[in-house]
Amino acid sequence: MPAPGLIIAAPSSGSGKTVVTLGLLRHLARSGVAVASAKVGPDYIDPAFHAAASGRPCVNLDPWAMPPAMLRSAAARIATTAELVVCEGVMGLFDGATATTGSTADLAAALGWPVVFVVDAHAQAASAAAIVRGFATHRPDVALAGVVFNRIGSDRHAAVIAEACALAVPDVAVLGFLPRAAGLVLPERHLGLVQAREHPELEAFLDAAASLVARHVDVGALVALARGGVADGAQAEAAVPVPPLGQRIAVADDAAFAFRYALVVDGWRAAGAEIVGFSPLGDEAPDAGVDAVYLPGGYPELHAGRLAAADRFLGGLRAAAGRGAVIFGECGGYMVLGRGLVDADGHRHAMAGLLPLETSFADRGLHLGYRSVSLIAGTPLGLPGAGYRGHEFHYARTLSEGPGTPLMQAFDAGGRDLGTTGLVEGTVFGSFVHLITREDEPG
Repeated sequence: MPAPGLIIAAPSSGSGKTVVTLGLLRHLARSGVAVASAKVGPDYIDPAFHAAASGRPCVNLDPWAMPPAMLRSAAARIATTAELVVCEGVMGLFDGATATTGSTADLAAALGWPVVFVVDAHAQAASAAAIVRGFATHRPDVALAGVVFNRIGSDRHAAVIAEACALAVPDVAVLGFLPRAAGLVLPERHLGLVQAREHPELEAFLDAAASLVARHVDVGALVALARGGVADGAQAEAAVPVPPLGQRIAVADDAAFAFRYALVVDGWRAAGAEIVGFSPLGDEAPDAGVDAVYLPGGYPELHAGRLAAADRFLGGLRAAAGRGAVIFGECGGYMVLGRGLVDADGHRHAMAGLLPLETSFADRGLHLGYRSVSLIAGTPLGLPGAGYRGHEFHYARTLSEGPGTPLMQAFDAGGRDLGTTGLVEGTVFGSFVHLITREDEPG
């Protein structure tokens, strides 16, 4: 039977849900539990931390971008590989793409997984119970089953909160009180946490988080709250959110190109494609035998000098384009396909030169949000008019884009027209949008 699941959520970002999730995953994994994980929304960084904590791949579940059938199928597929599924929410429980769509609460309602709430109780006591009560009663289709309070200052602090919760929310289980732990802070940079693969003390951090959770949370009671509602009517089949770019696809994979959705690459495998990894930062060229190359997003702006000096990598890209291989770049990968990238210090670095694009990280500007797009040009992604849902998150400014054929027309989650985005030049194409799934999928 598919494993039961639960969601770790919070009133807002910064409440401690990531540390609680990682500590729980590591504690369960080292206790011998086959625990799988998921992350709500278009997050690339947290899933890598999940995978390090549990020893199993983490999958993104996106209630705005994924049609219901795909969402249920992806969740059911995770649940068939484990004894328990722990899913980390995004932002606050009711925050999403718009005021009414794409939230962690939407996922909880769709899959039937209960919510374990993490509340930062610093600088409050009995008032924390009112926060729990408000969130527990806001939507009747979302089951807020338990709560963990974070940043507790003393036993007395915890006792006052426990008494207030017993009066205000007697049906919500108080699962634990985490003391303030200054050492359990993950370093950040401009797109979120520093990547798991770059964290020098990751194992020690995960073990410390696991010990904290084991000491201060009733893990047995927390796990007992999990439910298996996702199994109802769901088919645990491998989804193909984005059609394969080719039969043999070279996928860039290192600290500069780490932002890709597991479901997309797994979908390519499920459709029969062979995936061949390579490292641009290691100056590796894509395999000469592939018929497609995928450059996902990441942090090329932090490694622009190394990439510009990676002659085998850049030469391999140009050779692949010359023989007619498909080359697709998303966000950071799109920037590298351009002619030049200006780093944070104002120095320009020559890139692959396969698209008429110049970008800069010296004068930053935030571009963030869900995107609904339709193809303008026909590519292996589909014919003109084919629709996708995706996400954009970067600080780079476009100095010049074109002249050339735009790849797609873009709209935000509210339907506002954002104009055209991306470029196509022969078999080379890309944009700043990370594609999640086809918008015209049934379900």
